[in-house]
Amino acid sequence: MALSFGVTVLPDPPASRLVELMKLGEDNGFEFGWTYDSPVLWQESFPLLTLAIQATSTMRFGHLVTNPGTRDPTVLASLYATMHDISGGRMAMGIGRGDSAVRYINRQPMRVAEFETALRMIKPFMNGEEVHWNEKDLQLKWVRAELPRIPMWVAGYGPKALAVAGRVGDGVIIQLADPEIIQWIMGTARAAAAEAGRDPSELKCIVCAPSHISDDLADAREQTRWFPAMVSNHVKDLIERYGTDGSVVPKALTAYVEARKFYDYNDHSRVGAAHGAFVTDEICDRFSVLGNVEQATAKLRELESIGVDHFSVYLMTHNQEETLAAYGEHIIPAFARAAA
Repeated sequence: MALSFGVTVLPDPPASRLVELMKLGEDNGFEFGWTYDSPVLWQESFPLLTLAIQATSTMRFGHLVTNPGTRDPTVLASLYATMHDISGGRMAMGIGRGDSAVRYINRQPMRVAEFETALRMIKPFMNGEEVHWNEKDLQLKWVRAELPRIPMWVAGYGPKALAVAGRVGDGVIIQLADPEIIQWIMGTARAAAAEAGRDPSELKCIVCAPSHISDDLADAREQTRWFPAMVSNHVKDLIERYGTDGSVVPKALTAYVEARKFYDYNDHSRVGAAHGAFVTDEICDRFSVLGNVEQATAKLRELESIGVDHFSVYLMTHNQEETLAAYGEHIIPAFARAAA
């Protein structure tokens, strides 16, 4: 299978901007359109995605990521099933335990056991199957059987969340583009899948990270320092639980966080965020896909070679139209030709 490409757009006002960028992404060969689900920091994402569905014809949509903590699992499943119906089968769910959506309103990510219980209900329920939930049998009886199933791709960094991805998910969402860490994450999830009697090779690998295409590598790094800082929110949780000796979580993931001083969710995923100042050039290069077309293509080839199935560009940088055009004109066609 060829590496597929997606684009992640913030649900910032005006709503027309997300629709405009999603349509431009489809025109440039991107197969997936993603957004965040953090409805206090940004606008409510479900109506924005519905507008994007109506403005496109082939692009598939979903969140990187939603969560079952701020949204009741029955409501979340129904939202996805409804949009799947509206779009004619073009939805894919990305789901995690919650970061900005919960932390910004002074709550914590969902406990792993509760998260797994919710996922085991949401996945069949949104696909029209009967489930037992709250001591009651429930079914979305209006789901059209002829539509393809909605896949559930699960985000995680630590062993317990990755085990849930392996046991329940159709794929693993990884918010960084470092090959060493990706291989550890997928190995952890696939081991859990095998232990649960599932085929570990069926578990998709979804990587998402900023990608700024430019000859000015220094500027590209400055535009993406916010991203490893964002990832550090999850890594801090792992360090508190597992430490930094590398015995459970690799030092390649934890070492850079030692220099972190603070994080301000008001600047979440924003270019120039002060909380990203601690991020080194090396970490920018490891975690993102930066440089000119040739350099970006080489990094993506490396990701493809270790089994990455899908790469989504976090479009939270400057020159958004130019990034989409660079992928549409040069990068996506190169991978499509290789597949052919």
